[in-house]
Amino acid sequence: MDARNGSLHPQYFLSAMLKLTPFLLLLPLISASTPSSSKGWPSDPIYGFEELPLNQSNFDIQRPYDIPEEERYSFQHGVHKLWVYSSDKPHTPTSRTHPRTEIRIRGYDYSSGVWQFEGYGYVPCGTTGVCIMQVFGASPHATTLMLRVYNGSLYYYRNPVLLENIYDRWFKLNVIHDVNASTVKIYIDGQLKMVAPGRGGTSHYFKCGVYEQDDGSYYMESRWKGIKVLKDM
Repeated sequence: MDARNGSLHPQYFLSAMLKLTPFLLLLPLISASTPSSSKGWPSDPIYGFEELPLNQSNFDIQRPYDIPEEERYSFQHGVHKLWVYSSDKPHTPTSRTHPRTEIRIRGYDYSSGVWQFEGYGYVPCGTTGVCIMQVFGASPHATTLMLRVYNGSLYYYRNPVLLENIYDRWFKLNVIHDVNASTVKIYIDGQLKMVAPGRGGTSHYFKCGVYEQDDGSYYMESRWKGIKVLKDM
């Protein structure tokens, strides 16, 4: 420092710049390698996936077989609302399963590759003992994944808890099924909550809605919007 005018002496300035040079050269590399969620880079679960076309014809509504669709399902303002009662019959006369009202996504059954479900879900307070999303198909089991609600928390099957305090709010769900690697990744609100093992099977598809499980409430409901099916590019 020049004591006469308070300015930095050229010799000290040159020394400081030489010390900073390695860091300055690395700045472009640091910037280029840092993920940016605003650009949809690797922090976004759908990065690297192709969104497949969906319309209402892809949504097969499975409901109690003796009840009209409009008495268990509605679609208004972009929101699918599905509900069922524990006293309802199964979705076919020959089925021995519990009551359900579910969207079975058709047109995108798969047996290999990496596939993703994305959607925004909502579960009203009081709904419990119910599966709200499935990856169907497994061996010897029926499903590769079930996401269930018990007393306000979202579970992977019966354990572990993936998210508490789920009632009366929208949450974003992404499920990525890598068939060949036999893994299922579960993201909630953009955060990876679990990497679960696959469960075999030769054919799979996605479902969402309400499907009664153990200790189910009398009335069960879930709502869905922004449903997407994506495939690894």
